[in-house]
Amino acid sequence: MTKEEKNWGMFCHMAVFAGFVFPFGNLIAPLVLWLMKKDEMPFVDYNGKEVLNFQLTLLIAVFVSWLLVVVVIGIFLLAVLGIFALLVTVIGLIKASQGEYYHYPLTIRFIK
Repeated sequence: MTKEEKNWGMFCHMAVFAGFVFPFGNLIAPLVLWLMKKDEMPFVDYNGKEVLNFQLTLLIAVFVSWLLVVVVIGIFLLAVLGIFALLVTVIGLIKASQGEYYHYPLTIRFIK
């Protein structure tokens, strides 16, 4: 695996932080990177799918948590989801930079 492939894999994980800049950036930015490089680089194809699957799963979890805010437990769930998402994203980023294949935990496989 080349250094370029590791970097692009890492960028897929990093792109999630675009969600702090614009709405749904956490989905759009990794999707764009994945679509650009998935046919050329198998490592990027794998990482892009992992990131997108996790972000879609996270979107569903956040939606459910927002519904549960009414019964107060949703506030706690949102906090836990935020910490969990940040933690596993950083782990994925580090693993990709080292050329390792990282599998996000608790993720629904929408894209195979």
